[in-house]
Amino acid sequence: MFRFLEYLLIAFCIAVLLVLSHWLGQQAYAWMPPEATAEAQKVDNLFSFLVSVGAFIFLGLVGMMTYSILFFRAPKEDYTEGHPSRGDVRLEILWTATPTLLVIWIAFQGFNIYQQLNILGLQQIVHLHPSLEEVAAAAEISDVPNPADETIEVFVKQWHWSFLYPNNVTSNELHLVVNRRTRLNMHSQEVIHGFYIPEFRLKQDIVPGRNIDLVVTPIRTGKYTLNDSQFSGTYFALMDADVYVEPIEQYNQWLTQIASQPITINNQAVAESTQPPKTLFKTSWHTVTPAESAVAHKRMVSNDT
Repeated sequence: MFRFLEYLLIAFCIAVLLVLSHWLGQQAYAWMPPEATAEAQKVDNLFSFLVSVGAFIFLGLVGMMTYSILFFRAPKEDYTEGHPSRGDVRLEILWTATPTLLVIWIAFQGFNIYQQLNILGLQQIVHLHPSLEEVAAAAEISDVPNPADETIEVFVKQWHWSFLYPNNVTSNELHLVVNRRTRLNMHSQEVIHGFYIPEFRLKQDIVPGRNIDLVVTPIRTGKYTLNDSQFSGTYFALMDADVYVEPIEQYNQWLTQIASQPITINNQAVAESTQPPKTLFKTSWHTVTPAESAVAHKRMVSNDT
């Protein structure tokens, strides 16, 4: 009878831990920025699951240690060792198989997220400075790209982001249509940059000499900020761009407006570089001088190119 009550108490404690861990996992959704893409939902679901598992393990271990300290304290001057748990095959199988299956499941979920993003262009290139032939060869062995409703070219350099849209409009603002799969084909002109939008749960390095593209599906309208996640030089912290997720009607209206009325693109790095230095000592560090403000306009493509 006592053994039955003991098992019942253990089952009750495990049930309480499961409920509390699940509650903490649900709270994890509020710790992150709003989900702006379908891919972000999958990332947050995986993060919530990891929080639940971590909370269950942490609370379980702390509970067991607290219980042992309170009810199984060794008497004073008792230095004997406790009963060893070696040789219990069931226990060995349990704590070996459970983490193995858990890690395999997590890896599978992460693989599904990368499959949905359909990131291409990451094949290894042997040489540090690849030739055009090596880049072309790497592109040929890429996986077949998933279909997307639209492709936007992303260009980044010190210290500026620019975006080329299908109707040859160039702008420093990234506009995406809500609920439309959009492929971003990203190019870096000199050093490694990082494409990072927290609400998209997306941080992708852009490597010179490689065309790296991925697919995103925005699901939440609003204004977001694109940052450079790589330290690429003096003014890298100023390399941000506005990202707009909007309905198709508003998107088409913006494309028409930017094509007919070019606007000046303000570069914050230019304003920063023209200010007098605020340090007492001048450094000899090499600094790339920011380019002057460009103009967002419709590119005129000749028949010869």
